Amino acid sequence: MSALSDPRFYYLANFHRAIAWLEERYDDLFDADERRFLAEFQQMPLESRALLVRLVMRKGPHFRASKLDYAEIGCPRAAAAPLLEAGWLDGRAALGLEELFGLLRKDEILDCFGARLSSRQLRKPELLAELAEQEAEPRPFADWCPQLDDPVYSLAIGERIERLRLMFFGNLHQDWSEFVLADLGIMRYETVPLTRESRGFASREEIDGHLFLQRCREAFELGAEAQELLPLIAALDCSTANLQRRRGRLLYHIGQQLEREADWEGALPVYAASGHAAARQRQVRVLERLERHADAYELAVQAEAEPQDAAEAQLIERALVRLRRQLGLAQPAKTKAAPPARIDLELEPVPGLSVEQCVQLHLQRPNAPVHYVENTLICSLFGLLCWDVVFAPLHGAFFHPFHSGPADLFDSRFRSRRAELLAARLALLDSDAYADEMRRIHRAKQGLQSPFVYWELLDENLLEQALACLPAAHLKAWFERLLQDLQANRAGMPDLIQFYPAEGRYRMIEVKGPGDRLQDNQKRWLTFCAEHGMPVEVCYVTWAGADDAV
Repeated sequence: MSALSDPRFYYLANFHRAIAWLEERYDDLFDADERRFLAEFQQMPLESRALLVRLVMRKGPHFRASKLDYAEIGCPRAAAAPLLEAGWLDGRAALGLEELFGLLRKDEILDCFGARLSSRQLRKPELLAELAEQEAEPRPFADWCPQLDDPVYSLAIGERIERLRLMFFGNLHQDWSEFVLADLGIMRYETVPLTRESRGFASREEIDGHLFLQRCREAFELGAEAQELLPLIAALDCSTANLQRRRGRLLYHIGQQLEREADWEGALPVYAASGHAAARQRQVRVLERLERHADAYELAVQAEAEPQDAAEAQLIERALVRLRRQLGLAQPAKTKAAPPARIDLELEPVPGLSVEQCVQLHLQRPNAPVHYVENTLICSLFGLLCWDVVFAPLHGAFFHPFHSGPADLFDSRFRSRRAELLAARLALLDSDAYADEMRRIHRAKQGLQSPFVYWELLDENLLEQALACLPAAHLKAWFERLLQDLQANRAGMPDLIQFYPAEGRYRMIEVKGPGDRLQDNQKRWLTFCAEHGMPVEVCYVTWAGADDAV
């Protein structure tokens, strides 16, 4: 029996699965060092392999041997020896004082540095601050604390492991714990057919680009100057749409920070180079702050003619009102939309309940149930009807077993790549077939990860009430709007929905507590609902006995 079949080594078996997966799909993109690492890893003693994977999965990169207590591995020093010889662990890494403090208990700090301290009663942060004035040079743990017979092992292949993780998942926000969560049944994923060609990257340069942008983002968040990073980011060859989007997000992030620092001249070219959906309207705003109103107006007019999305159109419309006033231009005639129906309630606050839940409790009736759904219900119904479209095995959409949705979900081509599939699903809403199809998916896919379906909310009772009370025409209109911008339009929907099953109707209710105002994405949804004759109301709440007024 293979040692990897021992359930105690489940994490090592999972890592071997990942290596096999990578070798099958990425052999042409590995360099000689990576191939050598993968081959040597599989020849390492079992306990050494297990220890390395344990350390990879822990927060590090420095670990005291005394803290590595794993029954299946046994003596951590013996397991670490081959890893030290291979150079995958470093037993003499130089530690700064802050890194050292992260490894020591307070009593150990006092034993090591007690003679240099003004008081033994100080807390660890105060001890660190005091010693930092005396100790500046990093040194190995054994040199800091020679009286402690406790080796410290530092992971020396963190960057190599990070590259493998990026290649496997196609991103750096997922990690190896996905295997464990799946094995335990905590996270369950749709099974999508995958081939040897299913992978997230086509070239080594693309992988390098992703890692480079990640380093730039980390450096900027740690305080690196924008002017140091921008030439490096600009020089990166972004040959794929994925890299272009990632660079655009980073540039937008940098532009926002420069704008917060009132560096208008610095922010302007960064936004212009970003390509982010929100970057153009930020350029308009920065030009306004620079009092370059004519330039701002010209850019705003361009954006008005071809807005990126509804959010940009809304913000540009407001900017044009301001700019016409500044430039002395006439404002176009505009029909003001009728405000949504309004409910005013004075309620007693209920401890532990939000304002939305208080309104839900107040409006609840046996024959007219109220559900606190916010953005979850409409998205869930869309996810049920379009399940087979979302998980269609298109090239480049899925490349590992732990996808909660396709990699191109928020790509501008998501809809065009699936146009025929989407048309067929939405056509079900023109007959009675959609209800049975939603019920079938609800039963068959229960609990599987989805970017749209909120299983904890959408039980059978809520589903049946929704199918009985929501007209198919309204569902189709909502789904069409979602598809216009899957990322932005998933938010802003009304908080509550009340069903009247005996009458086959419903109403949606946006709740605003004292002092709360409608957000832009909420206003866009309210306008949309009004245009399509959907019953929606805004409920303004004041607390009994309070002076708040809306």
